[in-house]
Amino acid sequence: MTQLRISEAAALLGVSDDTVRRMVDSGRLPATSDDAGRLVVAGADVAAIAQETARPAPVGVVADESARNRMSGIVTRVLTDTVMAQVEMQCGPFRIVSLMSSEAVRDLGLEVGTVAVASIKSTNVVVGVAR
Repeated sequence: MTQLRISEAAALLGVSDDTVRRMVDSGRLPATSDDAGRLVVAGADVAAIAQETARPAPVGVVADESARNRMSGIVTRVLTDTVMAQVEMQCGPFRIVSLMSSEAVRDLGLEVGTVAVASIKSTNVVVGVAR
């Protein structure tokens, strides 16, 4: 299971490190210590909070737009069958859904809680993971 440091969880949730620590202290977000003694949280737990707290961003006037949009986020749902898969991500306030092969899901190691990047062009969403 994906484990995230407090700062990583904060960046994905769009809050401060202190806010994530308060979530841990209040019991809203379970945490453990990694081998180095650092506080870590499960990616799946962060994904659940990301969905729970997502609010649509206000849409203003668009002056210009790029076809090379990239959004970092966290995988919130993966549905697979023998050939195809549906991967849902929460990228800040945006829910992104990508259809891809089940083989790609396995090769990328995508599961709930995985941090990934959605690259969007037209109607296609390509998901990659950082190394």
